[in-house]
Amino acid sequence: MRYFCTLFDSFYMSRGLVMYKSLETHCSNFHLYIFAFDELALKILRELNLKHATIVSLKEFENERLLAVKDGRSRGEYCWTCTASTIDYCISKYNIPHCTYIDADLCFYGEPGILLDEMAGKSVLITEHNYTPGYDEWKELSGIYCVQFITFFNNEDGLRVLHWWRDKCIEWCFARFEDGKFGDQKYLDDWTTRFPGVHVLRHIGGGVAPWNVQQFKVTNESGKWMISARDGSGKVPLIFFHFHYLKFYDDKTIDLSHEYDLGDKGVLELYQDYVKAIREVNKELESKFRFTPRVQSREKNSVVYSFARKLYHRYRRRKGFYNVIDMEAFASGHSY
Repeated sequence: MRYFCTLFDSFYMSRGLVMYKSLETHCSNFHLYIFAFDELALKILRELNLKHATIVSLKEFENERLLAVKDGRSRGEYCWTCTASTIDYCISKYNIPHCTYIDADLCFYGEPGILLDEMAGKSVLITEHNYTPGYDEWKELSGIYCVQFITFFNNEDGLRVLHWWRDKCIEWCFARFEDGKFGDQKYLDDWTTRFPGVHVLRHIGGGVAPWNVQQFKVTNESGKWMISARDGSGKVPLIFFHFHYLKFYDDKTIDLSHEYDLGDKGVLELYQDYVKAIREVNKELESKFRFTPRVQSREKNSVVYSFARKLYHRYRRRKGFYNVIDMEAFASGHSY
């Protein structure tokens, strides 16, 4: 049995459900603990009665230490603060042998057990950002490793790392760079030397994301997504893709990936499939629960903000990585 946990609120509901469905398709034996971070998410998730999931409310999960810092952190910062604590909660509450935290905006295309089997006796698994040259300046801010798929075993070495990380995140976890820290991620930078039993993922099919996909060739071969070096060598199954930053706007456009180059045909097809899956889940939620997915506004009531946005989008077009496109056309299979 593979044990996973994730956290999301109603804003990320459709992403979280697409991720769950992808696990159902590609993971032969799993259980997912979902921490519902608002009441609407809790209500819908419990009514869905997901076969391979346990839904955990904030009331069940939050403790005095977390509540003491909650009001001083933004919604996103508090989610980061809680990541390590969700893993710790699952291991201690349900007495499971291991737990892998996964971001809600991952989507699986292959068996994640392949990645976990790579640990071979180690107690902690972490994944590198593996930035493409040109984007690697982000490493100094965001860290060497990405808290997107991170595993801890319920043993002495695993719990030592987990409890250290949990305590550090409760102590300080903000969306700013300060004294070598940023959010929950920079804490991971020295784990391979600070702690024994830490394994860094090697499989190129795990940890694929907008900031590193330029290094690879992504192809769909008879319905199975594969990944290889740009020259086609070393081809292996794509295990998961991290759809970080994907934004849905109120003018029916989508922003695929901020400033990252997604020009590869296979990558765009992957995004099209994901956007279709999001739309299908949204339709299901609207039909069953009259749930209207929340979208972000493209405009603010500030003249200065609007002018700055126009300049920024003009800059992105000039640089060749303008990824704001019409959602209907893109989901229908049109390229851009």
